[in-house]
Amino acid sequence: MLRRIILLLLALPVLAFAQMTPPTVAARAWLLLDVNSGQILTTANPDQRIEPASLTKLMTAYLAFSAVKNKTITLDQVVPVSPRAWKVPGSKMFIEPNMPVTVEQLLHGMIIQSGNDACVALAELIAGSEENFAQLMNREAKRLGLRNTHFENATGLPHPSHLTTVNDLATLASAIIRDFPEFYPIYSIKEYSYNKIKQPNRNRLLFIDPTVDGVKTGHTDSAGYCLIASAQRNERRLVSVVVGTTSDSVRAQESQKLLNWGYLAFDTAKLYTANQAVQEFRIWKGQENKIKAGFQKDFVMSLPKGDADKIKANVVSQQPIMAPVSKGQPIATLQLSLNDKPLGEYPLVALDDVPEAGWFGRLWDAIRLWFKSL
Repeated sequence: MLRRIILLLLALPVLAFAQMTPPTVAARAWLLLDVNSGQILTTANPDQRIEPASLTKLMTAYLAFSAVKNKTITLDQVVPVSPRAWKVPGSKMFIEPNMPVTVEQLLHGMIIQSGNDACVALAELIAGSEENFAQLMNREAKRLGLRNTHFENATGLPHPSHLTTVNDLATLASAIIRDFPEFYPIYSIKEYSYNKIKQPNRNRLLFIDPTVDGVKTGHTDSAGYCLIASAQRNERRLVSVVVGTTSDSVRAQESQKLLNWGYLAFDTAKLYTANQAVQEFRIWKGQENKIKAGFQKDFVMSLPKGDADKIKANVVSQQPIMAPVSKGQPIATLQLSLNDKPLGEYPLVALDDVPEAGWFGRLWDAIRLWFKSL
């Protein structure tokens, strides 16, 4: 029997601004993500496959960060520079075969200076060749849930099969922020020098918006000008992805427009704290008679300003719930709606273990269930 329990969330303060219309963005595709809640606030062509250009370097960095974290390589390790890495076309940090360079320097050259040579050197260090490294990139893309992404190289140089989407890029940027907080500050550095050559970070927003602390630019003739930008204002972090604009200044302008709109139009509300019981259910044939369902982490949502107190929740569970149940096991679903429009469905998990009862307790509950079914 499907049991529906209607709950009204605790009323949150009414906020001052009405919901705002999303901006028009002069780009081929774009997306604005609230990192804390995981919600997409606005998007256009989110699953259209596009050339990522140097945005590719987010995945190259992700694998390099992982290799350092797993102690496969070390930051102070000196890396040999192959002729292929030295001669790769496009943007460079200007490494040379006879000049020592460390993993840490290559990470800075790849992220701040967008060096294709740094990417190839790291790829060869980690996987033996750039071709092998591309296989690792695709394996990691699959693990991270990048469903429409395929990599052919570590740099983002054009290739007919080297494609992704703004949706996947937002997921990848969020993964770097989440998984590698010790390395993410590199993305906010405004300039870097190597081989007596100083180059500025190409992300213009770092110089004009103090809340922006990343992430990466990209450009080829076919991809246009692209930018993934991330900003943190108070506790809220937003990530914008803008691809296929006509100039460096336009990609910065349109990204700033998206970020500002996201902060003005939405608030992030914590609806439930970690391990708070959203609902309590009867459990049968267990050592306990009740089981609490909720979230193991704080549950937050981005909501239009002024609408936080209008959220309604509907908890759905399949009855009867039978022991044993393990902590973290999904046992119900939270359905949220705003102004009678669905917002989403979210699994509620058991907040405690409930082991199976002894033979007498199981028999007694079996008899009671039999009578309830009559």
